[in-house]
Amino acid sequence: MSVYKKEYFGIARKIVSNMTAESCEEIPHVSMNYDADVTDFLKEFKKLNEDVTDRTQKITINTLMMKVICEGLKAVPKMNCTLKFNRKLVRGTLEYHDNIDITMPMILKNGEMMTVNMHDMGNKSLTQMTDAINDTIRRANQTDMNEVMYEVSADNTYSGLRHGKVLQTLRRAYGSKMPGKHMVHSLTGKKKKQYYAIPEEERLTKHDIEQGTTMITNFGSIYNEQKGSCCFLDIVPPQTTAFAVNAVQERPVVTTDENGNKIVEVRSILPITVAFDHRALDYGDCVPFLRKLDSIFADASVVQSWK
Repeated sequence: MSVYKKEYFGIARKIVSNMTAESCEEIPHVSMNYDADVTDFLKEFKKLNEDVTDRTQKITINTLMMKVICEGLKAVPKMNCTLKFNRKLVRGTLEYHDNIDITMPMILKNGEMMTVNMHDMGNKSLTQMTDAINDTIRRANQTDMNEVMYEVSADNTYSGLRHGKVLQTLRRAYGSKMPGKHMVHSLTGKKKKQYYAIPEEERLTKHDIEQGTTMITNFGSIYNEQKGSCCFLDIVPPQTTAFAVNAVQERPVVTTDENGNKIVEVRSILPITVAFDHRALDYGDCVPFLRKLDSIFADASVVQSWK
């Protein structure tokens, strides 16, 4: 078999590869698909932007769905927990959090993908969420992503040493810093000094990249012609849940007309993929989350109160 090109992992790909490998090795995943009928919901969504003239201030379907999931998580705080688990001693602890911090993949202006932590999204209105996302995008465009990822990697290295993972830390250091094609390059000298002279409120820091309490990915925003839905999601430790918002699709649905007769009509369906860590949660634990979503989509006018 001939090879016409070799592409060596940069620091972002290294971190993603390590996290997803750890996820598959450690976490017993359970995933399910929730098909939301958003026919009426989309009408209410359009109303949210009727009086908005500034394009940057428009509420997106991505932001609205993030709010929907946050409302569901409020109904089930256990789904916003992080897990500490020692398999050798069979000891586990769930840590509950006051805030819902969303790990969210973001496409940068150079086409690269980066996951950012949108802090305290559960307590924000739709307008506040929009402002927070816009500010994160603004700062991301002024950020050397390799540098901020190196900060995160260095922090993980020190954390590994504190927890006695000496061999793992040495291997990572060797794989990233030994001279060669796999070496991770960070800023040095004058360029480093100039970069860190940028105020932290004008760029992303490791605080913006660290893991949140759950993850929400919007596949529909990347490929809105998507058919079907995501079937499996990586849960990044110590998180215990992950969600994927898929593309809106037209499907035949059985409904009831005004005379009580069953009919088939075309409706707008938005599949939502829910994944959870079976060490922390059972399916029954997630039922109140699903019922909360049921109530939102059944009475979609509630979204007007979120603005």
